[in-house]
Amino acid sequence: MNIGVAYVTPVHKIWVKMEMPEGCTVGEAIERSGILAQFPEIDLAHQKVGIFGRITKLDAPLEEGDRVEIYRAITADPDQIERRDQ
Repeated sequence: MNIGVAYVTPVHKIWVKMEMPEGCTVGEAIERSGILAQFPEIDLAHQKVGIFGRITKLDAPLEEGDRVEIYRAITADPDQIERRDQ
């Protein structure tokens, strides 16, 4: 099945499309994507992952066409940013 794995930093936007066997999991797809080797700062023990914007677990099964996303921690409170600009 075809799936994608995405990771975005302030400098990079990575989108890896790949073929995975039926029954594979989110964690397996991330491992096989090579993104962890490119970005050693990713810590799946602490960072959240999702499928199409919905938080999920690493052992969640994937379906055809899914987009796996690796999320970074929020570093600023959006409400505070708006207040500083006013």
